[in-house]
Amino acid sequence: MVASCYVMEHSAQYPFAVPPEDVWTAMEQLDQFEQWWGWLGHFRVDGGRLRSGAVLHGDVAPPVPYRMHVEVELQRCVPCRVVDALVSGDLTGDAHLRLDPVAEGTMAGVAWSLEMRQMSMRVAARLAYPLLRWGHDRVVEATVGAFGRHLEGHA
Repeated sequence: MVASCYVMEHSAQYPFAVPPEDVWTAMEQLDQFEQWWGWLGHFRVDGGRLRSGAVLHGDVAPPVPYRMHVEVELQRCVPCRVVDALVSGDLTGDAHLRLDPVAEGTMAGVAWSLEMRQMSMRVAARLAYPLLRWGHDRVVEATVGAFGRHLEGHA
C-alpha cells in the first residue's frame, strides 16, 4: 500500500527469454536508451558504464503533463546480477534490479519507492493520484515492452 499520495511504489517480476548475460549486455548499451524509450530525454552517464558509483542523468516525460529531472546513482552494481540505486532530483528514493537465471532465460525483479518532489507534481498527486499512477504504469509497460522487443530482436 502506498504510504503517501506523493510516493510511487512498484515491485514486479518480468521474464525475458535470454540469459542474464544478454540482458546485461543490452543494459550496457547506454547510448540506445533514448531511442528505445521515448519518455527519456537529455540522458547521460557520469562514469561511462554501469558500475558502482556511476550516475545516470535524464529527463522523464510520462504521458501526463509534467516533466521530471532525475539522477540515479548506482550504489551497488554486480554485472549480470544486481543494481541498487539512489534516485534524486524531482524524484527521490531507492530502486533495485535483480537478474536471476531461470530455465526460460532471466527473471528480472524490480522494485522502487520514489517520492515526487516538484510542487506541481505534489499538487497533482493530491488532486489526481489515479492519473499519476496511470502515467507511471504506462511508462513501466512501455519500458519493459520496448526492452523485451529489443532483446528478442538480438537473441
